[in-house]
Order: sequence, then structure tokens, then C-alpha cells
Amino acid sequence: MCIRSFAALGNSEVVNQVILWNRLFTHICTILCLLSAVLIHIIMKTYMATGSRQRARRQQALSVQGAAHPHPEAVTDPLFRDSTFFDPNDLVQVKYEMLRSVEKEDRAVVEAAEAFGLSRPVFYVTRESFQREGLPGLLPRKRGPKRPHKLNDEALAALAHAIQEAGRMLKGEELAALLEERCGVRAHPRSILRRLLPYLRQAEKKRR
Repeated sequence: MCIRSFAALGNSEVVNQVILWNRLFTHICTILCLLSAVLIHIIMKTYMATGSRQRARRQQALSVQGAAHPHPEAVTDPLFRDSTFFDPNDLVQVKYEMLRSVEKEDRAVVEAAEAFGLSRPVFYVTRESFQREGLPGLLPRKRGPKRPHKLNDEALAALAHAIQEAGRMLKGEELAALLEERCGVRAHPRSILRRLLPYLRQAEKKRR
């Protein structure tokens, strides 16, 4: 029937019908492409929003437990780059991978500490805790109050030992991290330095 209808038309009418159908088909394809793009955009937005909420909940949980990396942006190891499993905010995971990279991949301590956003003294303290307690040794210590009496001779001796291992005077932020890691005590970097410097001077006098 369609063939007879086209035959009844002149050549120009046939061409016009073909052009019309071609345009209609092009418009339909364009609309379908636009709808597909919109659908993909909606799906991606939904997925990203869900992932963002999950990351926010995870970050909140890490912060509550004191297990959040203080400088996740400093973690540059390839494992933590655009990964859904490795999380630079997870300090326990970061510490474990730092230790593993040195022990199993023969990575230099300085290089590993830098790649995982931590310092060399923190590496040594972490390794000591892991060797002594295993994986639980990487978990955050129970936080103590920020009171000066918590900086007792034992804590100061631990910091002095860390300075000796590092071969240099550590920054206040590094000392604070070490103090919390090794002794489970939180204190302001300035408070630590106020107590530690006289302790170091006194220890130096005793050695003389």
C-alpha cells in the first residue's frame, strides 16, 4: 500500500516525504541522546551524593574515635589515590600501609613516612607499637585530659628518646603526635615544649 502511495506521488513529493521522515528520525535520535545524557547525569549525581554521605559518616566516625588522619591531604601514596577502599582519612589504615611498605617493599623510612603524611618519629613509634601489640597497637589510645601533670617524667623521657632517634629537635606538632601515640596523652605543642625544654637541659647537665 505504501509503495502504491509513493508511486502515485510525483518525484518531488517522494523526495519531500523522505526528507521529512529523515528529519523526524534525526529529531527523535537527538531527543533520545539528550534523555540518555540527562538520565546518566541523574544517576551519577545520585551515586556521588550517596558516596559523599557515606564518606561523611565514615569521617565523622573516625573523628569520634580519634582515628582520623590529621593531614589526609598529605597522603600521596598511589594506593590512596582515587580508591574506594583505601581511605587517607583512616589513620590506622594509613599507618599499617606505611609499615607494610617498609617491611615488605623495602621502602626507605623517610620516603614512606612522607608518602603517608607522617613523620619519621611517628613511624618508629608506630612500628614499636605494632611489634609489641600487633594491629591493636595501631588503634588510637584513650585520650587523657590536657593537664600539665600528665606530662610526667615518663612521658618526657619518651619524647627525649624520640628526639634522640630522630637526630634533631622535633617540632611541637610532632611531639604532640608522639605523646598521644606513645603515652595516650593529649597536650598542646606549646605546653609540651615548656615542660620538655627544661627537662632536656637538666638531662644534658646530668650527662656532663
